[in-house]
Amino acid sequence: MANILVIGAGGQIGTELVLALRKKHGEQQVVAADIKNECPPLLVGGPYVQMDVLNRDSVRNYIIYKGFDEVYLLAALLSATAEKNPDFAWKLNMEGLFTILDLAKEGHIKKIFWPSSIAVFGPTTPADMTPQTTVMEPTTVYGISKQAGERWCEYYYNKFGVDVRSIRYPGLISYKSLPGGGTTDYAVDIFYKAKSEGKYTCFLNSDTGLPMMFMDDAIRATIELMNAPKNQIKVRSSYNLGGVSITPASLSAEIQNQMPSFRIDYKPDFRQEIADSWPNSIDDSAAQNDWGWKHEYDLKSIVKTMLDNVFPE
Repeated sequence: MANILVIGAGGQIGTELVLALRKKHGEQQVVAADIKNECPPLLVGGPYVQMDVLNRDSVRNYIIYKGFDEVYLLAALLSATAEKNPDFAWKLNMEGLFTILDLAKEGHIKKIFWPSSIAVFGPTTPADMTPQTTVMEPTTVYGISKQAGERWCEYYYNKFGVDVRSIRYPGLISYKSLPGGGTTDYAVDIFYKAKSEGKYTCFLNSDTGLPMMFMDDAIRATIELMNAPKNQIKVRSSYNLGGVSITPASLSAEIQNQMPSFRIDYKPDFRQEIADSWPNSIDDSAAQNDWGWKHEYDLKSIVKTMLDNVFPE
């Protein structure tokens, strides 16, 4: 039976990943861990442990005692939040990764998932259909930490045989858990404001294109990657993952198609500069070819699902 640990389980990705893994493997086989003292309400029913990923000794002792088959390390400070506290962002995003990589090197973990992001790219990266291998000159502390993490994951695989796998997530859209301070968060916030107020003020310009993905696709991709045979994983830094290229204008237009009274205006803030450094669209052919990846949700189905489930009637 699987023995799985998800660190950062209370976040936007972690909450839904734990639910999906428990559905697949059984509630008692997936331990949710987060810095919060109390288990997030959606995860009550399975095992939960309070864990500070920066407490290296505590994390090591727990994982060595339990001997996990798989560890999903999701604890991180995201792009917009990280810019406000760069020293702590670097510390959190990097030290936790080293702790888990070292445990796997020592044989205490069989397989690791660690998420990267489109934030690894920068203004010198080709913006349209960004290739798997390309120029990466990130301009945010989040992007710098993710780029460094990719290099370390690849290093631990090449030098020590650590089976670590990764995805460069695009912006993620979900109704089950709120986002945690990313530049793409507008694509979730907009639905809550649409349903509660009928209008939204966007912190990005109307024509800012960014790759986005519905959370169900992202969770499925994560599990499919982890389930793929080891010899099919050709990329040990992080796989590009594409979804749908969305602008605030195209997203609001589709919301208006399904909710004609909705209105939007624009007041860009510091997050505009971050978004301008990221790709418009992603080439994920490496993931398609290596482990059969294909996204399912398009813009219309994303909008319908969100409007149906955010503050349901």
